[in-house]
Amino acid sequence: WLKSIMPIRSQINKAAHFAICLGVVCVVRVGLSTIGYKRVDELLSRFHRVKIRPVDLRKVAWGVSTAARYVPHASCLTQAVAGRFLLARRGQESTIRIGVDGTSPESLKAHAWLISGKAIVLGGPGLGSPASQRRLFP
Repeated sequence: WLKSIMPIRSQINKAAHFAICLGVVCVVRVGLSTIGYKRVDELLSRFHRVKIRPVDLRKVAWGVSTAARYVPHASCLTQAVAGRFLLARRGQESTIRIGVDGTSPESLKAHAWLISGKAIVLGGPGLGSPASQRRLFP
């Protein structure tokens, strides 16, 4: 009997995680559009917690990237900021890297990555790796 409930419980947990990620992506998207990156980053940086248990980076990446598909204009920066917030709430350190692909002078393409430790959590295949870009911000 208990084994038959476990798949349902797993689906409920997945749906709840998606709902949280969707809400965070929406709030970050609106915040970036209205008050800008610097102010959003200041507001969200207040939510750091002590790390209690390891964070599944893949779960955060899945939740944010899936939620971003349902939010209009949820850019790589929106996803990186949302992911950073979700990781910070669980006490996981992360860094947002913003770079520009300057290989073509006619078209500069900016991209944002979320990095935790040595892992690229979000923004991976966009314009290559953060190392191949000209870094604009830390």
